[in-house]
Amino acid sequence: MENTIAWRKSSQSTDAEGNCLEVARLGEDILIRESDDPEVVIRTSPAKLRAFLAGVAQGEFDDLA
Repeated sequence: MENTIAWRKSSQSTDAEGNCLEVARLGEDILIRESDDPEVVIRTSPAKLRAFLAGVAQGEFDDLA
């Protein structure tokens, strides 16, 4: 799986240990994983990711950060 997926991370991810979220597209799906635990992958749709990111942009999850 790793050889065919182009994982990307935010330029804001500056953790010296490389702990960050990474995203990739596989067909119609969006994949999300943590760089320090790459075997655990969340698979979602672009529509669900857009809805989540809209909530993040509106501050709905600020209490978690």
